[in-house]
Amino acid sequence: MNFFLSTTKTKQTWQSAGTAPINQIPRHLRSSITIMAWQRPVLAARTFRLPRCLTQFEAFRYQPFSTTTSSLDDSPNAAPPLDPSGSLRQPTRMLPVSRSYFTGTPKFTDYELKLEYLRAKYMDLPSYGPREAPRVAWLVRGQFLAKVNEDISVSRYARLLKSLKVLNKIKAEVMPAEVSKFIEEFSRPRNLYQWELNPRKPDEHGRSRGIGRRKTAHATAYLVEGDGQIIINGKTISEVFPRIHDRESAMWALKATNRLHKYNVFAVARGGGITGQAEAVTLAVAKSLLVHEPGLKSALRRAGVIRTDPRQVERKKPGKLKSRKMPAWVKR
Repeated sequence: MNFFLSTTKTKQTWQSAGTAPINQIPRHLRSSITIMAWQRPVLAARTFRLPRCLTQFEAFRYQPFSTTTSSLDDSPNAAPPLDPSGSLRQPTRMLPVSRSYFTGTPKFTDYELKLEYLRAKYMDLPSYGPREAPRVAWLVRGQFLAKVNEDISVSRYARLLKSLKVLNKIKAEVMPAEVSKFIEEFSRPRNLYQWELNPRKPDEHGRSRGIGRRKTAHATAYLVEGDGQIIINGKTISEVFPRIHDRESAMWALKATNRLHKYNVFAVARGGGITGQAEAVTLAVAKSLLVHEPGLKSALRRAGVIRTDPRQVERKKPGKLKSRKMPAWVKR
């Protein structure tokens, strides 16, 4: 090894490269450097050129352990301190206003999230019973779609209304302002249930008037207190409706409420057939009876005489004997 280091060629190459003295190179690198300097002296000098910091690193390596950090430069070039009074840097891209921006229905999703938050926040407040809560005329789905300009399914909007009805059950005495304001966003501008219609009353002669329809027949009935006389189209009920079933159907509202001998009935029936006119008179008599006694509404509803029957005769189709009846099939 000393032979290679003492050769003239190696020393000249090492000195011409401008490297550190050979005795300052670590021992584990001297053998490799010497072999490469003998075979390819120029490449070895370029590869193992040691800067001045290597010598300083070796000196620092053998210093005793210290808890302080030694540095070559006592004044490091640190970053300047932040100025909190300065304007903050603006983001490089636009940020969405709502977290639901990337959903298909951001506005409706915000309503759902706020509704869940309100229900969880005020779930312990006292509330009304199932039939005691104030009635609210909610926005129909078409009106709500025009408001948010988003396509919402029927089932999804129905679930939202169901949760709103739970919030509406909170008692008015403890109803928070944010809950009432949120409910107003889904209610119609004019609440139909807050406006009570003027109750109908008999006229100055004690008469009440009712109108009924069935199929293509319509009837108008006038009810006045009396002894049970029934006049239809200027005739008695037996002359107008020969069948017992039609007579009972026409006066079923009075019979179901035990008012058959308390009122006199004067009715006019037009259009349709006999059965249609009888059922039209039934509805007209029931409505005129409600004017005299509004408390009978539940009893008349159970009797089924205050609801208009919307059924109509189905028309005949071409190729059929009636609306659905087919002609008899003949083999030949």
